[in-house]
Amino acid sequence: MNLEIRDINKTFKNEKTFNHVLEDISLTVEKGQFVSLLGPSGCGKTTLLTIIAGFQKADSGEILVEGKRVTKPGPDRGFVFQNYALFPWMNVRDNIMFPMKQQGMKKEERERKLAELLKLAHLEGNEKLFPHQISGGMKQRTAVVRALACQPELLLMDEPLGAVDFQMRHLLQEELEDLVINAKTTAVMVTHDVEEAIYMSDRVIVMSRDKGKILEDMSIDMERPRDRKSERYSEYKEMLTEVLKEALAGK
Repeated sequence: MNLEIRDINKTFKNEKTFNHVLEDISLTVEKGQFVSLLGPSGCGKTTLLTIIAGFQKADSGEILVEGKRVTKPGPDRGFVFQNYALFPWMNVRDNIMFPMKQQGMKKEERERKLAELLKLAHLEGNEKLFPHQISGGMKQRTAVVRALACQPELLLMDEPLGAVDFQMRHLLQEELEDLVINAKTTAVMVTHDVEEAIYMSDRVIVMSRDKGKILEDMSIDMERPRDRKSERYSEYKEMLTEVLKEALAGK
């Protein structure tokens, strides 16, 4: 999957003011890459993600997935929300099954895919539990494999660990990284956490409060799983923290 973002502009308007959130934003994500959009609140990273998803339209510019222009949501793009957005009245099995049924997948294929996804997410034996009965990590893994159920070409994640307390964050970063890498899916994740971006990404795109201006496009050249205590990890953290200060200042 190749994702092309070309000259995206987006302005939000109310009765008296115009808020220019994104101006001429362009970048390309190569097949199999895990890319993080890093930046402070209000820099337009979630807006850009939802435009890629087709949930809202840009004022100008275009999004291309495998050369095809995005005009609306589609099964080629899976989306994981910050609060997981699981159906509380459905158990783990039915939550994962839901998009497959919506796509008209045959029963035998659904069952085969379900078994594969449960194994991938280490959820076997928990498929009859409901969201209120499972941990935050299990909810997260359920949400991710539900997004992967229809084999999307692109996985989009809006701060997927934003609802998780700090103590659990590192463990769940490891689980999420493992899940996405093993699924061999191209991924774009929104985050405001420097360490999360370094640990999980092949590339980190830093966006500014100044109309989403891209301040940095940094490749993370480290073997996986990454050693958070290594000198190289600390160097990336220091470099990205400095760029993020510029982003916070709206430069």
